[in-house]
Amino acid sequence: MMERIKQIWVQLEANNPAMPGLFKVRYSDTSKCDIFLGVKFPETHRMLILKVPLTIGKEFNFRYEFRGLKFDKIYDPDDSKSVLLNLVLVDKQFKDVFDTLVTDILSAVISESDLKLILKNYSNRLIKWQSLFERFKHQGLTQEEQRGLYGELFFLRKFLQINSDFQNVVTSWIGAEKQIRDFQFGKWSVEVKTTHGNNHQKIHISSERQLDTRNLDNLYINHLSLDVRQQSGETLNQVADAVMEILIKDFTALSKFRNKLIEAGFYDIHRPLYSEIGYFIRQELFYRVENNFPRIDERDIRAGVGDVKYSIVVSQCSDYISTEESVFQTLKFE
Repeated sequence: MMERIKQIWVQLEANNPAMPGLFKVRYSDTSKCDIFLGVKFPETHRMLILKVPLTIGKEFNFRYEFRGLKFDKIYDPDDSKSVLLNLVLVDKQFKDVFDTLVTDILSAVISESDLKLILKNYSNRLIKWQSLFERFKHQGLTQEEQRGLYGELFFLRKFLQINSDFQNVVTSWIGAEKQIRDFQFGKWSVEVKTTHGNNHQKIHISSERQLDTRNLDNLYINHLSLDVRQQSGETLNQVADAVMEILIKDFTALSKFRNKLIEAGFYDIHRPLYSEIGYFIRQELFYRVENNFPRIDERDIRAGVGDVKYSIVVSQCSDYISTEESVFQTLKFE
């Protein structure tokens, strides 16, 4: 789907007319969903266009604002009984994100025939993506965020190499969605922690709930001790590309992964910012959080105390080390 979208943009932009106007192509000839890709000239603004009956289009309002995009609706010049709901890319630095947004919306509506459901899915996707566009940072991820994402992708790649259920493996990566832990499915969870430089001896816990084992059969910490180098080691771009290479034959899993990368703040436009810093793994260990593992439990905190952050001295966790093999044997999708 993504490749077809890119091909359609190229075809539309090749028109380059002398007069202002809108060129559009219906995405699917067989779908009952009247959705188009378009390019407005002379601005060459890319557009996702949803055609709806006039009576419904008049009532449809989307009040959210997007950085780099705008939403408008116009009467269809080719059909007086219809309105075009237009999502317009006005800032080209967001074009890669826009392609992913368009892919996500299309996947949510293209197979539907009920107009109310189409509009509901369309609106829900826009609400979700509005928050992602707001989190866009011109300077890219901070160095700490880069290390954290590298750690999560390092674990994800290993998980995909061990388990061929790609869609569930990618689904289990919830750290991109800013959840309490990085990976979770059913009754198990994994939290990935990276340390570097002079801080190898401590890992930082972001909340009193992060190591809470209630409602879980297994909770693990995957600790990566990193060496950070200039022009050496594996870059964030490279580990992201390695995951995509594994998923290349599973479109659904690959599309979901690309969406999650954007949710994590990884945009293609920022790739040059991540090309010079590489990582070496000094040490990798897994710990099972159970019994007297050093941690703060939510139940131990007095009423009124919240937003608890603390660190754990890694040397005090040696009794809880688990082998990589035993960890992955428990990470099942049942």
